[in-house]
Amino acid sequence: MTVDYTEIYDRLYPATDPGRRILWRHSRSVARLACHINEKLGLGLDPVEVETAAMLHDIGICGTDAPGLNCHGDKPYICHGVIGADILRENGYPEWAARVAERHTGTGITPTERELLNIPIPADRNYMPETLLEKLVCYADKFYSKSGDMKRKNIDRVRVSMARHGGDTLSRFEAMHKAFSAGLD
Repeated sequence: MTVDYTEIYDRLYPATDPGRRILWRHSRSVARLACHINEKLGLGLDPVEVETAAMLHDIGICGTDAPGLNCHGDKPYICHGVIGADILRENGYPEWAARVAERHTGTGITPTERELLNIPIPADRNYMPETLLEKLVCYADKFYSKSGDMKRKNIDRVRVSMARHGGDTLSRFEAMHKAFSAGLD
């Protein structure tokens, strides 16, 4: 299924917005890696859906207070997945794209983590990646930052980053790594 993701970028981020360039570069890197893993491992996912989901997974950063990304919204950055999912649903994008946005943060957010960490996201939603597409984009996302040199992180850096989030984040990442690492170069 072909989805024009440039349309939502154009609507939310002016062409000259530095935040758009950051988001586009990050999302393009995630999309390339996710598509590569899908192809190399023969996962059987529609490559257009993989690319589209990866290009849209962080669309909600515009609603967050993240000045370093040129985002001047009023929500904490941790909410960007929910914001993105809501934007995609409100604009008629496929549910699979909205779910990738909603479930890619960290390695997912359990109800217990949401409660213990007092994360200000609705309690009545599932924030854990379940489908192969959700897990693939979530995994590929961990290798690229939206700050610094934006180059691909090595596995040790990714693990350190995941371990900082506590809980079962690192173990969930390791499960994804076991499933997808053979697709890395």
